[in-house]
Amino acid sequence: MDPTFGEITQDSRTEWVRLRTLAYVRLLALSGQIGALVVGQLAFGLRFDNGLVALVIGAAGISVLLSLFLYPAAKRLSDTEASLTFLFDITQLSLLLYLTGGITNPFALLIMAPVAVAAMALRLRSTLLLSLVAIALITLVSVSYRPLRFEDGTVLDVAFILTFGHWAAIVIGIAFQTFYAQRVAAEANSMADALLAAQMALSREQKLTDLGGVVAATAHELGTPLATIKLVSAELAEELADRPDLAEDARLLVEQADRCRTILQSMGRSGKDDTLLRRAPLEALLTEAAEPHLNRGKTVHFLIKAGAGGSAAQPLIQRRPELIHGLRNLIQNAVDFAASEVWVDASWTKQTLRIRIIDDGQGFSTQVLGSIGEPFIGRGRDPNRPKRRPGYSGMGLGMFIAKTLLERTGARMEFLNCDGIIKTLPGAPDLRGALVDMTWPLARIAVDPAKALAENPRMEE
Repeated sequence: MDPTFGEITQDSRTEWVRLRTLAYVRLLALSGQIGALVVGQLAFGLRFDNGLVALVIGAAGISVLLSLFLYPAAKRLSDTEASLTFLFDITQLSLLLYLTGGITNPFALLIMAPVAVAAMALRLRSTLLLSLVAIALITLVSVSYRPLRFEDGTVLDVAFILTFGHWAAIVIGIAFQTFYAQRVAAEANSMADALLAAQMALSREQKLTDLGGVVAATAHELGTPLATIKLVSAELAEELADRPDLAEDARLLVEQADRCRTILQSMGRSGKDDTLLRRAPLEALLTEAAEPHLNRGKTVHFLIKAGAGGSAAQPLIQRRPELIHGLRNLIQNAVDFAASEVWVDASWTKQTLRIRIIDDGQGFSTQVLGSIGEPFIGRGRDPNRPKRRPGYSGMGLGMFIAKTLLERTGARMEFLNCDGIIKTLPGAPDLRGALVDMTWPLARIAVDPAKALAENPRMEE
């Protein structure tokens, strides 16, 4: 994986919040504040300082209008800008509560709203700061505020236990919303980033597959003219034997034609656009997936056999990019952490195909075993163990991509440690390495050998 994926985290994101959207939400909140004040005054006879209340609401209204008319509709706020906006809203609401009964005002719980929105959109540090400010201000207005009065001057009196309970509920609510919303947002963002990485990996594999097909088709199409050039050049060289200078040029043409043919053959080795090559025997598919990791100092064994009721002939498997890339990631992980050997064990029945990838390393860490396949979980092995993979950041993206791509092909996957459950490999009772167990419905990825091949696509001019 590209190491830059390690920088895709919530803390590195900026300009998340769209100013126009936030302005509309704030405008709705101001409408609610005005409505509550009007109903309280007209329907319940509550009295408060209308001038100061209008001043506080007017200041908020002016800030909303300025944000709507002074900035373009596409304006997005940075983390700092959004934090200051939320801080203004918390302060404005606290002043309004101070003027309208403080903590005894049932609408005091609305101070949690800016904190909840901030937790979903801002960095953790900014969210914690806003939460502490909100708690401090709600505590302040719970002990110092202008009480609500009725028309006859009677003060709206609330029992202390209810006041304290209301304060405690708001403080707990702010703390809970900060943690819960931030956690959910972080996980959602991590999943979105990981899915993007998986899509990029699949797109890259697909492009490589398509490029290989073009190269193979080019090599095939140029084979005939190169052969003709070589034949004519060889004949010219023989006929010009008495003229060494021209004969040397003719032999040079023959050599260069051979060189072109060799280059095209090497480039087209992995060509995949031929319809015949869209299918491959199981062993060939596994070998192709493991090929980049066969010469890295570890021995990779392929154990291919029919299971109970399976035909003797290996099944033909669709050469899908996601299948090859997913298996390649898993084999790479096994090679990275193996002590010396990796086994790719494949078997099939009439209904299912099973592939197990096993290494003789130290196995998955018990701390992350239940979370393997999730993105950004930290190193896939115990962080206290020696690091076998220089430069490996261990975000869990590789395993997540492999799991995501393989599950798209119909695989059911299980991540285990051997711990003696493998009986058929050398040294099996002492084997404690990692085990990735995958099972597919055979009809989902296999190709019927009797099915006629489609015509190869022609190259367009």
